[in-house]
Amino acid sequence: MLNARAAVLFCRTGAQYATATAATGVVQGSSRCLHTFPQTRPEEGPPAVGLGLELPHLKRTGCIYLDYNATTPIFPEVAAEMAPFLFEHFGNPSSGHTYGRVCKAALDTARGRVAQLLGASDPLEVHFTSCGTESDNWAIYGAVMAARMAQLRLQPQLQPVGPPPHVVTSAVEHPAVLVHLKHLQDQGLLTYTAVPVDGEGLVDPDQAAAAVQPNTALVTIMHSNNEVGAVQPIAKIAAAVRQAHARAIAAAGGDAQGAATGALLVHSDAAQSTGKVELDVEALGVDALTIVGHKFGAPKGVAALYIRRGVTLPNYFHGGGQEAGRRAGTENIMQVVGLGAAAVVARQEGPQLRKHIGEMAERLLGAVRAEMRAEDQDKLWVNGPRDPARRLPNTLSLSIRGLNSALALQRLSTQLAASAGAACHSADGASVSAVLRAMKIPLEFAKGTLRLSTGRHTTAQDVDRAAKLIVEEARRQDILG
Repeated sequence: MLNARAAVLFCRTGAQYATATAATGVVQGSSRCLHTFPQTRPEEGPPAVGLGLELPHLKRTGCIYLDYNATTPIFPEVAAEMAPFLFEHFGNPSSGHTYGRVCKAALDTARGRVAQLLGASDPLEVHFTSCGTESDNWAIYGAVMAARMAQLRLQPQLQPVGPPPHVVTSAVEHPAVLVHLKHLQDQGLLTYTAVPVDGEGLVDPDQAAAAVQPNTALVTIMHSNNEVGAVQPIAKIAAAVRQAHARAIAAAGGDAQGAATGALLVHSDAAQSTGKVELDVEALGVDALTIVGHKFGAPKGVAALYIRRGVTLPNYFHGGGQEAGRRAGTENIMQVVGLGAAAVVARQEGPQLRKHIGEMAERLLGAVRAEMRAEDQDKLWVNGPRDPARRLPNTLSLSIRGLNSALALQRLSTQLAASAGAACHSADGASVSAVLRAMKIPLEFAKGTLRLSTGRHTTAQDVDRAAKLIVEEARRQDILG
């Protein structure tokens, strides 16, 4: 039985809120409703808190939140737009009646908002999904299946059928890419090459191009790295790999086995970039691009895959005709509305948000240095690109030589929310983050890595206090004097 108190619905009419219980389903007052957890006081309502101001519920916990790369809180403006679709606007957008039409209109509006954020020429290039993993999996699977179908169409001329499609990726991709590639390779559906990164976590476009083969069907390289913030030169990579593919096909005879996989597609996972740096799919030269709602103020459980108009990408889900027949399943309207609202916030606040999160990250680094003694400064290392233009403004990957970062985060878990750059700390370093290993960060630094990521609601007080906590913990471990 649902606990009625735990399922309070509160509705705002000016400053007044009326309540209803899930047991009766009867709502008194306005129909603009928002579901709350038991610890939230109904009289508070959606907090009217904007850029640079602390959210009340974050303040109440007493725990500084510097883990925005893991997830963001739902922005108040986003929650306000989602609220009516929790209770009042419940229709199926595929239905032709009033309830359905309202939700279909909301779906179309959200699609247009996301398209504007990405610089897409046509809203129908935006396809809503459940998460970034689904979007990445779809892009990879779709590109590979399109290449396989191209091979089969030419099968009479290819005896035997040519090699499986080839994919180029990087050594620092999200598991949604690398694990899926490994899975499909184990099934014999593709082969792939993971190109290395340099000491700053960046992919060299020439190395990506050198990995291209005549049968390369897809190049998938993330737009920015979630750990060290390295922003990849996607436009240069896209141009380089396409030129390399054309040369490889010409060298193979134009219509040889490898060339039968068809056009080379370029995909980028921009989950960490959305809302932090400007995205323009036309300028990037990508055929597909992943964005994820909960990384920029929308709820968890909603994402999108941009697919350039004219690109053949077979369906990953099969069933109904939703999403222009490309992604079956009734759309989660409330979540999609949230994604669209977050896209509006990102567009409206873009330059100011980037300035704020960048200033907070720089202040945090400066505060950590200021807390450390002069003789200890050489124990601190910042991972990622030195050039601010080549890294996410909010991401600070700090390594303190000799620190046990897992222990530090465990001890600070009620005071500071952050992430470690290493999943665990074995003596031989085998479990150090794959990203740091790929960057060849020395083991004594890699094991002491903290990923600190600022966000829309990070304050100067947050970062100053966090710096003190980090340095105090390092001293507690006898790492710093």
